[in-house]
Amino acid sequence: MTPDATTSGADDAEVVEELSDAEAAVERASIRAQRLDKVAALRERGIDPYPYRFDRDRTIGELRAEFEGLEDGVETDVEVRVAGRLMLKREQGRLTFGQLRDRSGEVQLFVSAGVLGKERMPDFNDLDRGDWVGVEGTVMVTRKGELSVKVTDFVLLSKAVRPLPDKWKGLSDVDTRFRQRYVDLTVNPDARRVFEVRVAAVDAVRAVLRQREYLEVETPMLHLQQGGATARPFVTHYNALDLDTYLRIALELPLKRLLVGGFERVFEIGRVFRNEGIDTRHNPEFTMLEAYEAFGDYNEMIELTEALVGAAAQAANGTTTVECRGRTIELAGPWRRVTMVELIAETVGVDIHPAMPVAEARAVLDGLGLAWDDSWGAGRCTHEVYDELVEPKVVEPTVVLDHPRETSPLAKPHRDDPTLVERFEVIVDGRELANAYSELNDPAEQLARFREEAAHKAAGDPEAADVDLDYIRALEYGMPPAGGMGMGIDRLVMLLAGVESIREVILFPTLRPEVGFTDADVDPA
Repeated sequence: MTPDATTSGADDAEVVEELSDAEAAVERASIRAQRLDKVAALRERGIDPYPYRFDRDRTIGELRAEFEGLEDGVETDVEVRVAGRLMLKREQGRLTFGQLRDRSGEVQLFVSAGVLGKERMPDFNDLDRGDWVGVEGTVMVTRKGELSVKVTDFVLLSKAVRPLPDKWKGLSDVDTRFRQRYVDLTVNPDARRVFEVRVAAVDAVRAVLRQREYLEVETPMLHLQQGGATARPFVTHYNALDLDTYLRIALELPLKRLLVGGFERVFEIGRVFRNEGIDTRHNPEFTMLEAYEAFGDYNEMIELTEALVGAAAQAANGTTTVECRGRTIELAGPWRRVTMVELIAETVGVDIHPAMPVAEARAVLDGLGLAWDDSWGAGRCTHEVYDELVEPKVVEPTVVLDHPRETSPLAKPHRDDPTLVERFEVIVDGRELANAYSELNDPAEQLARFREEAAHKAAGDPEAADVDLDYIRALEYGMPPAGGMGMGIDRLVMLLAGVESIREVILFPTLRPEVGFTDADVDPA
């Protein structure tokens, strides 16, 4: 079956959507072959179907803004040059209507044989949905009020050999959406919206930090030691030095070296890599913000985090409220502040504390049906109750303060309780959004903590950190008291965009290799 949009009004994708999977695959191959024939025919006529450039004089968004008040039925003599992807083409006798889209918007194309010419009209009608086209013409508004460009000339800028999915149904297969993001962005308006949210949120985060005189820096992705967080790293080999290195799992230690060097406020937004599972909240490579401020502590970091999230929400959505689990929640601070121990007692109804005897802490876990390991102290047991039974139930933005020292090797001891550290996590909608400390700057204590971690690693814990001797040396030169904060940019965007999977907010998420896709699928021959 060969689609005929001219006579039937259906486009390629609409025909394909009505078929079974096997029939659709055959039909798509047929459509691709027809379009490749069009490419060959153009070249035989001396027309390049993939020219080098097109000089447009305005975007479609600028065109719409400029002629926003034009009355219905008005034709102007203003000549414009715009370019974009042809998203719709409908032939009606001697007239053809098209819908042209660039990243700023869409505009109708009004094409008549009387204006374009009888010789050129068939060439325009031979265009396919998905082709990139540059057009020249004059601005008009149809009697029905549709801003249009009356086309006087056009040029094919890039021939789309594969048909786009159906314009009404879009692209619904989840694996295909993430694997072929270029198609997803073309046909799914919500996919474009999510990444517009991301761009606006990241811009707002940067703006707040720069207003507060933070310096944006870049630090290495390849590390000789595993550190800065508790996570399993990716290992690679550096041939020139014959060294195994780690892809960074955090930004922390290089940034705190810069505090030693006198950069009193620094931040980085960068990719980090953790060799762990893939699920709706985790991707092996993701984007982190980390910020460090000298002369403060974790109290300053609470206020900073509130400001960043509120500004990102306002910039992305025009409001600081979002919908979570059927509830409207307010992201602008101040947020609720509660200690981990208090929140466990409130949520689960048990008393557990890092200072209690380890046998009693393990008994609490036994009573809750939670497993524990022989290497765990009371602090690790406390954190397990929080992770498993408390954090998933927190919906409103909540600052969970004062974590166990046992699970926080880079944080400063709590000034009132040596079994705790001055650390907080921000939890929203049952997920960690940010993590922050009063930073440990005592080199002797940091070395002891590193050695504890290294002992865990030697005992078989792949997530435990190494001893970073150079970092200890840096601390011996003196690092000022400081607060530091890390925030997952992807999880922030998930919250602001109202999506449940991290893959929705990463342009090219990690996927298994595609089965059965070979060079035969792209070879024109």
